[in-house]
Amino acid sequence: MGSKLGRMGTTACALALALGATFAFAPAVAQAPALAMLDGLERGEWQLRFRDGGESRRICLRSGRELIQLRHSESGCNRYVVEDGANQVTVQYSCQGNGYGRTSIRRESASLVQVESQGIAGGKPFQFTAEARRTGPCR
Repeated sequence: MGSKLGRMGTTACALALALGATFAFAPAVAQAPALAMLDGLERGEWQLRFRDGGESRRICLRSGRELIQLRHSESGCNRYVVEDGANQVTVQYSCQGNGYGRTSIRRESASLVQVESQGIAGGKPFQFTAEARRTGPCR
């Protein structure tokens, strides 16, 4: 009886080691940080030119995420990443008591992007497309 339990224990131990080894040596999957495309944009002052002929605007980019909420400058908005690609991101967000928006940013280069956004701000709908281009360091 002792030898039978001994063999079962050895078999169970070998099985556990085999399973453990399978998991221990499984390759880890590397994940890029969320919205990595925005992190790759050049820092500095950017000029936004609105396609509808509206007045251009200058913005200081520190992280690239400033382009997501151009009509909602307050912090504390909830964001949901819809698309997180190498050259395009789409983010939907809501700002409690001040509306919501959905913004798509397409990267052409580290210093040039296309922005499309729509939503509700201050109780009024908005929709715009713009080109954003780096113009130099922030002032």
